[in-house]
Amino acid sequence: MSEEHDRIFIRNFSIVIVALMVFTVLIVLVALAIHQSQDREPSAARQAAVEERLQPLAGVYAGETGRAAAQAEAAAAATAEPQVAFDGSTDGGMIYDRVCAACHDAGVAGAPTLARDTWGDRLDKDREDLIASVINGLGAMPPRGGRNDLSDEQVAASVDYMLDRIE
Repeated sequence: MSEEHDRIFIRNFSIVIVALMVFTVLIVLVALAIHQSQDREPSAARQAAVEERLQPLAGVYAGETGRAAAQAEAAAAATAEPQVAFDGSTDGGMIYDRVCAACHDAGVAGAPTLARDTWGDRLDKDREDLIASVINGLGAMPPRGGRNDLSDEQVAASVDYMLDRIE
């Protein structure tokens, strides 16, 4: 009896294995048929992503064509108009509020506030020297108050704003 059960088990197991193999082959054939029926046109987003991945890392170029590309990139950057903060506005109050007040309202790192006693000998300097100090940086204050996109006129307007409001 045991041999009969083993034979039946082997036959049923073989039938299941063959059925699973046939099912797998059918799935593969259906997948290939579906794949063949779809458009082969690449999407614009995928193409853009591929081109972006193929760009040189950190502007590294090689060979003559690479040098030419680097020179063209540098020339384009040199001819581009520099960006000016706040669309070129010379509203000293607005510039002070958005840039200068962060340090000058609290007197951070010895920055003079709008109180006369915090200015020390700075008030003895003329306006042009104060503006030059702001443009070039002085002590803990970075050049242009840390905003390199401020024009000289904008710096002058913010200095004038502060000088007019010293109490």
